[in-house]
Amino acid sequence: MNATETIFALALASNVQQQQNFIFAYAQIENLGMVEFSPIYSIPCRDGIGADYWNSACLLRSHFAVDEVMEILKKLEEQSGRMRPSHHISLDIDVIAWGKTLDNMQFNPKKLPLALDVKIPLYDLWQQAELSYDQNIQYPVITI
Repeated sequence: MNATETIFALALASNVQQQQNFIFAYAQIENLGMVEFSPIYSIPCRDGIGADYWNSACLLRSHFAVDEVMEILKKLEEQSGRMRPSHHISLDIDVIAWGKTLDNMQFNPKKLPLALDVKIPLYDLWQQAELSYDQNIQYPVITI
């Protein structure tokens, strides 16, 4: 890895036009650096209001700074038609953690404690203690 690169652990979610929004998000994130995506899971809405979500995660290696990545992701959400507040989420992309190596990642305190719909896909890419969950919990995997 290049010394100026940062690894970002991102969580993605959508419960409106999921396939369209995930294809858009994946293409845009791939433009930011080297990326590895988790499977996409169909997981019920956390608060029981609204449609089931498609949830995935990725590890992005990029030369952008944390603040720059957060701003880029917010713009991607807006481009997808994201309206706040709403239970109809076209696209939600959160920076969960970042660092120079996977062994030395800093969690985003605004996203703690991590929800199950974040832990499940992210654990597929990064087996970190903070991401562990009951492996007996299983949700359908979506193919796009």
